[in-house]
Amino acid sequence: MINSRNIEELHPHVAALCHAFISACAQRSIDVIITSTYRDNESQAALYAQGRTKSGPIVTNAAAGQSFHNYRLAFDFCPVVNGKAVWSDIATFKQCGYIAEKLGLEWAGNWKGFKELAHCQYTGGLTLANLQAGERLA
Repeated sequence: MINSRNIEELHPHVAALCHAFISACAQRSIDVIITSTYRDNESQAALYAQGRTKSGPIVTNAAAGQSFHNYRLAFDFCPVVNGKAVWSDIATFKQCGYIAEKLGLEWAGNWKGFKELAHCQYTGGLTLANLQAGERLA
């Protein structure tokens, strides 16, 4: 199972956006850590099972092959204060989301349904159906 935090495992364009995101956050005195980048289908399936067939809260609505993480086009992050990840600071997540969107990323905190405050992605106009059919970001 692969559930990476390595930015360099993202598509090169998305990796560049991720680095720009970290820098832009830092310029606003917000430290962030990247908690997930590329995720293989087995890891995605395990996350999808959480809260369904495994214990814990539901953290994703994306089954294996249905997440942009599976195609190296998404990353998750968390603000850090005094060296500790702070998952409950909604205001800071919103600031980070604003920064992400200014860079051209899609921030899942603005999704209409299941909101994921820690998730950013860049699709280049590709849909999951495109990616599942073998198309890739140039």
